[in-house]
Amino acid sequence: MSDFNDFLPNGEAAPDRWVAATHLFDGVAPGGVPAPHEEGPFERWERANARFEARDYIGAANLLAALVEETPGPTGPRLLLARAYYHSAQLRRAEEQLREVIDRDPVEHYAHLLLARTLERQGRHDEAASWNRMAAAFGLTAAE
Repeated sequence: MSDFNDFLPNGEAAPDRWVAATHLFDGVAPGGVPAPHEEGPFERWERANARFEARDYIGAANLLAALVEETPGPTGPRLLLARAYYHSAQLRRAEEQLREVIDRDPVEHYAHLLLARTLERQGRHDEAASWNRMAAAFGLTAAE
């Protein structure tokens, strides 16, 4: 999926399409002439979430990487970026984002669990064990 006109393989409109459609009438002047609308961070966040939910993890990661670069403070986009990297097997990138999340927010419990899973997928089981223990201390298990 790369633009507003994308469709899923089964012919349904891509979720991304409907997020953009919710803003069709924003800024329409009384004469019916639409005012130019530049997509902001919130709209990009909505599109990235829609792509993630549609399991387009690479598309979501591309949107989220730009969003995280633009607004590096919030944890949510960075954590979703890490998840998108994890699901698209970009494990080094996932690890980098997860370590940044944990540095910024040490009690973000899901980041600890996902970092453990990311390290395990890379075959780094000894290193993952400490992160699994931390996740367990937060009350998380592998089933979550």
